[in-house]
Amino acid sequence: MTARIAVADITARDVDCDALLASVSDDRAGAVVTFAGTVRNHDHGVAVTGIEYVGHPSSTDVMTEVVGEFAGREGVHAIAAQHRVGELGIGGVALYVAVAASHRRQAFECASDLVDRIKESLPIWKKQYLADGTHEWSECP
Repeated sequence: MTARIAVADITARDVDCDALLASVSDDRAGAVVTFAGTVRNHDHGVAVTGIEYVGHPSSTDVMTEVVGEFAGREGVHAIAAQHRVGELGIGGVALYVAVAASHRRQAFECASDLVDRIKESLPIWKKQYLADGTHEWSECP
């Protein structure tokens, strides 16, 4: 059975973690695992004050395709994944993933593998604003 893809998109608004979690609700699930990738105040020993994510026009299509690759996993019932674009401050949620599955191992493994695949594939670039007033681009697939 193929899992229901509740959400697979890119947004310029703040990620609504509660709504995404609710979107994967499923009575067959014995586990729901979530991941929130947040903006931290440092990177490789350098102070960071914020981030801007810039997405290629194909990023929503790529997100949909990537999430679809995980919909056939055994025991997985529902998946939600959303990535934020635009400027985010420290603590802002850049990527949120929720997976509902029959068992915890299925949910954990699917969520972990999905996050890795999104980071590898999604055409979104990260511009980090540094405390010294400069910026740098990183994690460009």
